[in-house]
Amino acid sequence: MKKREHHHRCDFDARGASKSCTLRRFARIQSRWRGFFQTMMDNTTTAHINEPGAVDASAYAECAREPIHIPGGIQPHGVLISVDAEGVILQISGNIEPVARMSPHACIGQPLSILLGEHTSERARTRLHELTRDGAAIHVGNVNIEGWAHQGPLAIVVHRHEGLLFVEVEPAQDTADVFSTMYPLVRTFVTEVQSMRTVEQICQFAATEIQRIAGFGRTLVYRFDEEGHGHVLAEAIEPGYPSYLNQYFPASDIPAQARELYRRNPIRLISNANYEAAPLVPPLHPQTGRPTDLTYASLRSVSPVHLQYMRNMGTLASMSMSILVDDKLWGLISCHHATPRLPPFEVRTACEHVAQIVSLQIEARETQAEAQYRLELRHMLSKLLSSMANTDSFVEALVNDAPDLLGFTRSSGAAVIFEGRTSLIGVTPSEQQVSALVDWLDNQSEDVVMSDRASEECPVLKDAADIAGFLAVSISKIYRNYVVWFRREVVQTIEWAGDPRAKLTGLATSLSPRVSFDTWTDVVRNRSLPWRAAEREIALEFRAAVLGIVLRRAEEIAQLATELGRANHELEGFSYTVSHDLRAPLRHVVSFADLLRQIDGDKLSDRGRGYLDRVVTSARFGGRLVDDLLSFAQLGRAALRPHKVDVHALVHTVIQNDIEEQSSSRVHWSVDALPSIEGDHVFLHVAFANVIANAVKFSAPREKPAIEVGAYEGTGELAGHEVYFVRDNGVGFDMRYVDKLFGVFQRLHVNEQFQGTGIGLANVRRIIERHGGKVWAEGVLDQGATFFMALPKQFRPESGVRRDTAASALARLAAGTGGTGHDIEQLVKRSQQDKK
Repeated sequence: MKKREHHHRCDFDARGASKSCTLRRFARIQSRWRGFFQTMMDNTTTAHINEPGAVDASAYAECAREPIHIPGGIQPHGVLISVDAEGVILQISGNIEPVARMSPHACIGQPLSILLGEHTSERARTRLHELTRDGAAIHVGNVNIEGWAHQGPLAIVVHRHEGLLFVEVEPAQDTADVFSTMYPLVRTFVTEVQSMRTVEQICQFAATEIQRIAGFGRTLVYRFDEEGHGHVLAEAIEPGYPSYLNQYFPASDIPAQARELYRRNPIRLISNANYEAAPLVPPLHPQTGRPTDLTYASLRSVSPVHLQYMRNMGTLASMSMSILVDDKLWGLISCHHATPRLPPFEVRTACEHVAQIVSLQIEARETQAEAQYRLELRHMLSKLLSSMANTDSFVEALVNDAPDLLGFTRSSGAAVIFEGRTSLIGVTPSEQQVSALVDWLDNQSEDVVMSDRASEECPVLKDAADIAGFLAVSISKIYRNYVVWFRREVVQTIEWAGDPRAKLTGLATSLSPRVSFDTWTDVVRNRSLPWRAAEREIALEFRAAVLGIVLRRAEEIAQLATELGRANHELEGFSYTVSHDLRAPLRHVVSFADLLRQIDGDKLSDRGRGYLDRVVTSARFGGRLVDDLLSFAQLGRAALRPHKVDVHALVHTVIQNDIEEQSSSRVHWSVDALPSIEGDHVFLHVAFANVIANAVKFSAPREKPAIEVGAYEGTGELAGHEVYFVRDNGVGFDMRYVDKLFGVFQRLHVNEQFQGTGIGLANVRRIIERHGGKVWAEGVLDQGATFFMALPKQFRPESGVRRDTAASALARLAAGTGGTGHDIEQLVKRSQQDKK
């Protein structure tokens, strides 16, 4: 009896029960724990010797799978009874015999009234029928039960779970109305806590009040972070208890399934860590045939691993209340005592209600703070979007408004990636690392991707100096358009309540929780400040707003394209009519002028014959101009028929057949081995003929004209292209006017010196760009010129750097590309020219 009194005067004692078959069954249940420990001991043999406390990962996995909701027994300071809807006892805890003087087997099948009396059992049955949901416990009342060994009032509490009905009986303080004594206490607490503005103040006040109410030696309030580590925010302790304020408890101290139980059942008491559990009789519930789920039972027995954890901590009694915010386990109010302690039911109920009030107050403060933060972010976002709406260039608006761009995500740098160009702002990785990040983002499914440990979660940023976090928004995955914000590394020094690596420590004969709770300091690197939910939401709003602005512009451009298309159609008909109608009159002018010269040429004066020659020359030039205009229009309308083209043979054909023999014979030709390409043979013939004829014409004034035709493989943006060039030593040109070289009717030399209509090189550009290539030229005045034609090895029509169809131009705009109004109009005009 002395040992029992040492635990608590009111404890129910299961150890006085007879050595019946019930206890033998429970011994088999306990053997499961020994098997669990042995498994973990076996696993420790693979731990590294140089890592104190290290355990094989399977031991942690075994701990995480521990079935703590079906322990098979209860704590012995109370009695648990499971009944059916009629109040017939189906299952009972094995410690009923020493307190009610009835063996557990004798109780099975009997009405609840044989234990609680008619009046109390009827009240319990009535309250059981009032239960509408699992886990909702109802206090039936505090009563004195005649015939029980316990002297004093007993609290009767009922609950249901998964269709099973439970009655729990445990010591109470008195038979008075529990809630009448609780109301003044809770009202005072609410009045005080409403005046507090910060979560830390609320937590400290809660720790102080609960220690005053419950009388435990140490009360902690700690919050779980995203990884499950518990950070102690407040503490109330008596002299002699070590302090854990501002320290962290590793997530492994409370495994995931234990945190889930805390979320579902808001209070848990362990009155004596040295207790011996009272088994349930029978071990399997008769209605389910399975071990009974005691998730919502306040008397539920706990894991032997946790009991050893408490003893290692110097704690023999503990009580924990859950803090729930938005139905998630935000943290715990945890009470510790160095000796066994059983607070009465009324005290625990008061502490539970205080924890509920704390939960509501914390949720209100965090919701208010989050709402205020969202307002600040939206204010900055609205300023940024306003500047974007007033600017034609999307990228320019973002880059020029760097403070707001970085401010609304609290970032130190950003990268804007559009049309293959990268603009860096503030502290960012290198452009090459950003490019690699874009490749990595292309494989992610989310529109917003974020990380506060970039080097771990994104391998391409492993070597990015001073960058530890990023938040990326995809504007268009098709065109690889992104906005990415970066955060610097924030080095943190964390104090742990014991080495977090030593969750389980190997002892001589068993495996037990870590022994040491001495402060262990850890320096955390390669982490940025975590991204908050509000920042992710504002990033999504930014994406939606940008797409809205761009789509509105796309609609305006589409309307402009429609109007331009109508005008272009009219111009197309007009140009065709004019060109067609002019050809016959111009031929007539030439024909009649030739007849006039043959018939009456000798009758004309020298001046008259000169005028006649000018008429013939001008008419013939006009005819060639009309023919070239029609040819230029046809180049845009005719369908391409790609196949493999022997460019080397094509160039030799052009030199032999398309160049006048007299002019060609004067030129020193140098033709390298030219690789074949996939394209339209006829169109490419026209392009090379124009460029080579152009080189012959402008090198003719030289005494020794020389023309070289060669090729090389493209690099950079021209990777995958063959670049052909034609180089001459002719008159060259001034590079200041190179942009005019490939335009229609653009001539850099006077007509009298070099003949031509100014359309040949425009034809070349149209042909090459329709093949998905690019054309450009380099020249030095009076020294020569080189013309380049880059063609993709695999035929890719209309994919050139400077060419867009109407559809692709508008699609690119809708994906968020920038550009001035003039640029947009040029895109639409150029797309309309493609229809000719």
